[in-house]
Amino acid sequence: MLLLLLTILPSILIVLFFVKSDRFKEPTKEIIKVFFLGILITIPAYFLNTFLSGIWYSTNASEALISSFLTAAPVEEGLKLSILYFFVYKMKDFNEPIDGIVYGVTASLGFATLENIYYVYLLADYFETSSMTLAILRSFSAIPAHAVFGIFMGYFFMKYVFIKKGDNLIFAFVIPFVLHGCYNLFTASNFWVSLILVLIAWIIALKMFSRLKKTQKSKRREYEKKL
Repeated sequence: MLLLLLTILPSILIVLFFVKSDRFKEPTKEIIKVFFLGILITIPAYFLNTFLSGIWYSTNASEALISSFLTAAPVEEGLKLSILYFFVYKMKDFNEPIDGIVYGVTASLGFATLENIYYVYLLADYFETSSMTLAILRSFSAIPAHAVFGIFMGYFFMKYVFIKKGDNLIFAFVIPFVLHGCYNLFTASNFWVSLILVLIAWIIALKMFSRLKKTQKSKRREYEKKL
């Protein structure tokens, strides 16, 4: 039971932090729906990652490049963005800028939750460690990493929806993709560097979120027109 809590609780706590920080809180049913959509995309992500790995390993691409920028990062961030674009965008409750970050984090951590279960319960032997140790390590690394990818994705998706179309949809993919790729690269070569990367990204992300919260305090109603 303790192992299961260590595996799933970090994601849930981070989601709750952003949900509760929203002055005009999103409906629980919508948060649950987006979280489970994040879980569901682990299925196509697994098959796409496996397929692309087979293709890239048949070329001269290095293993570090494949695992960092050519498989997981574009596949997983692309699928997360598809949730925002095809589902969240159409939701009537997605009606103010800060919602972009709330739903971005929720989708990303839905994905991270099932991925974490897979790693902790099935891959601990591969990493030559115990499931408990792996769960603890990932609660301070992979889970916060996926969360911050979701924050940046939600921030630029918010700008695309409420402020200016332009290149913001591209940034909503590219920034998380680059962060994800760099995180994977550093995790394979120097775990502490990957943690520093995540920490710096969190500092920037929380400043962005704080600015949106300050703007929200001056509002009398939450609704803002989508472009």
